[in-house]
Amino acid sequence: MDVLYFAWVRERIGLPKETVTTDAETVSDLVAELRAREDRYDLAFSDLSALRVAVDQELTDFDASIKGAREVAFFPPMTGG
Repeated sequence: MDVLYFAWVRERIGLPKETVTTDAETVSDLVAELRAREDRYDLAFSDLSALRVAVDQELTDFDASIKGAREVAFFPPMTGG
């Protein structure tokens, strides 16, 4: 599946997008796998309350299933103005 990173998440990880192979069942499981990779991932995902997630372009939460998903995107909350 494709994993997309936006704003400061992208800056901390150093990639806008990557393709990952995972056995994760939920977004939280995927985050745990990513955090175990390297310090830069651990730092980017250290405070999940500061992040939002979308699975296949639908906003969801971290306990959402990712089985069969094509894309997971992580980004900070957006404000309008």
